[in-house]
Parts: sequence; C-alpha cells; structure tokens
Amino acid sequence: MRVAGIDPGTKSFDIAVIEGPRVVEEVSIETSEIARNPRTLIEALRRLEPDLVVAPSGYGVPPTWSHEVVDPHRFAVEILLLSTDEAIEEGVSRGDPGAYVYRALALIVEEIQRSSTRAIYIPSAILLPTIPPHRKINRIDMGTADKLAVTALAVYDQSRRLGIGFEETSFILVEMGFGYNAIMVVDGGRVVDGFGGTSSTIGFLTAGPLDLEVVVAGETWRRTDVFHGGVADACRCSSLDEALDLYEAGREPCRSAVEAMIEGIAKCVAEALVVNPHPREILLSGRYSRSDRFVKLVREKLQEVARGIEVRRLGLLEGARVSKEAAQGYAIVGEGLAGGFFKDLVKHMRIDEACGTVMDWVIHPAASRARERVRRAYVESVKRPKLCESGGWC
Repeated sequence: MRVAGIDPGTKSFDIAVIEGPRVVEEVSIETSEIARNPRTLIEALRRLEPDLVVAPSGYGVPPTWSHEVVDPHRFAVEILLLSTDEAIEEGVSRGDPGAYVYRALALIVEEIQRSSTRAIYIPSAILLPTIPPHRKINRIDMGTADKLAVTALAVYDQSRRLGIGFEETSFILVEMGFGYNAIMVVDGGRVVDGFGGTSSTIGFLTAGPLDLEVVVAGETWRRTDVFHGGVADACRCSSLDEALDLYEAGREPCRSAVEAMIEGIAKCVAEALVVNPHPREILLSGRYSRSDRFVKLVREKLQEVARGIEVRRLGLLEGARVSKEAAQGYAIVGEGLAGGFFKDLVKHMRIDEACGTVMDWVIHPAASRARERVRRAYVESVKRPKLCESGGWC
C-alpha cells in the first residue's frame, strides 16, 4: 500500500509517501504558495499516485474516511479548524497569514472530496481513550492531529531503535514547530497526557496559554489570533535565527521572549514528569529541532529539570530526507488504520478507538454554546459520527 501523509504546517505543507516502514517519495511546498493556489497540493498528490491519502486533520476527528463525509466544507471549517467562514474571510481581508492557511486547508479538503480520492482524517490527542477524563477538563488542544502523528512516529522509532515492544516505550516528546510548541507524554506506548501548541508555552508565533485576565482585557478575539503574541511579535522578525541573533545581543523584549520560550518548554517537561516520572528519554522534533543553536539552549535548560534523562532528536523513517516528522507520522497513522504495516502500532495506541469532538470536555459556561455548535456540526457533517458515551465522559 502506497500511503501519502500530509502535514499542513504553518511554514510548509509536507507530503511523505510510505510503502511499509520506508519513505519512498517526499514533497515540501511553502504554505504561502498553497495559500495562493491550493490546487498546487492536489496536483502534487496526483503526481505521487498514492493508494491512500492521510488528509490534513487540524484539531482532529475520530478516524473518518472521505466517503463518510457528507458536507466537506462544514466538516473542514467547523470541525477540523474550529472556525467559521466569516472568521476566515475576515482574516483574509486583513492579510493575516493564518487565515490564508485556514482557507487553503478548507479548500484542500473540499478538493479531496470532489476528486473521489481515497482519504482518511485522523484524531488529535484529546480524542484518545488513553488520556483520562480528569486531564481533559476545559482543554481542547492537547496535541493536534499533527502532534499525535509525530507521537506515533516516536513510539515506532523508540521501539525499533531500542529493540523493545510498543508497550515498553516511554518518553516525553517536545515538538518545536514554526508556529507552535507541544509536549506529548507517552507511557507504555500510549499517549497519557499532552500540552498542545496553544496551551503549552509561548512559541515562535503563538502566545501559548493566556492569563484569563488577558483574555477579558482583550474583550474581542479573532480566530487567527492563535497565530500571534509569540517570539516573532516580540522580536519583530520572521525567523528564529533572527530572534536568536537579537537574543544573543541582549536586545529586549526579544531576549525575554526567547528566554520565555526556552524556560516554558522546560516547565512543561517538568509538569509532564508528574504524569510520567521515569521516561526513557526526552525526544525533540519539529522544524526548530533542526536548529543547532536553539537545541543547545533547550538541552541546557532541560537538564536542569530532567537530570539524568537523555535528550535526543527524534529519528526519522528510513528513506526520509525532506519531509518533517509530522508528515511521516500522518502516513503511519493512516496506513495503520487501513490495516497496513503499522496496524499493530495504531491498535496498541488505541487511535482506532478515538471518539467525540475536541470540545466535549469543556465545562466553562462561556463556551457551552460553542461546544454544542461543534458537536452538532460533527453529527450533521459525517454519516456515522463516533460519539463517546455519556457525552465524552467515558
């Protein structure tokens, strides 16, 4: 089976095509290019001729085959993106890059449905039964679909590298992407907790978790505000290298913003150690795990809170050269759900048992209408919605 995994990154859309455990073809396209012309990605897929496409899944959905989607536009906008047409178009009118990414992803989902491509959409971490309900309360982003995909790759990589079974794998994964950072906690080869990009720490683009007083003071927020308030805004720069130059020169507020990101990662890892106090290792992945300067700073800070635990970069699938870890992970999860080489991995991680919507565990009364709106959209946009028992409290 020839499976193409698509990682809809903030900086680039990567495609990794796997046959069994090996990457056989890769494509990386700048997100800005896809935002201008979404068909660029569709044309790339046609050239690759996969048997199955693991489609961009945003905030995640229980495993859903393309033929099960009855309203692709609503499915993409309201479920995968947790947004609205009005919010996306308002962002586009302001020239917000995040809005262009959202619109491109929605158009890609619609095109996949129109072309009758055999495709599957995958879950995010909060939908997994392996994370207990008490850790999900008032949480949405415990690791989006791409972060879960990277975690699946990490379970496979550690199992293969150390010669152990999936049930023996144990680690804390630090995903450092262009826009967001995330911390995933794995014990016994299963995701038991996660701190997603908007709830872990300040990232290069995102503000990360916000004091509720800041939220109240802001009065009104746009959907694409999740792409703002991070290091890039503090440093007024467009790349991490520029930010590190300013950091090393002691320029404020850039120095403090970079320090906040580095220390924030360490704080999240320290919190993860409460859930899994004895991981075999801490794994680094994502675009910025390839920055030697940044990794050196992160390693030094992690050693202060995780003494004696090895910190290493996540390994890639054999044959991978260009695609990021998330694209490979997408392919792994979809291929396993389709009954291929990785079916035992997906089964062990219980990804096939994912259910509900990402808002099922939000109990704050201010979000009650949004919770019900998302749930209704899910039920009405797919043929066989996979709802959890008792509204998610299962």
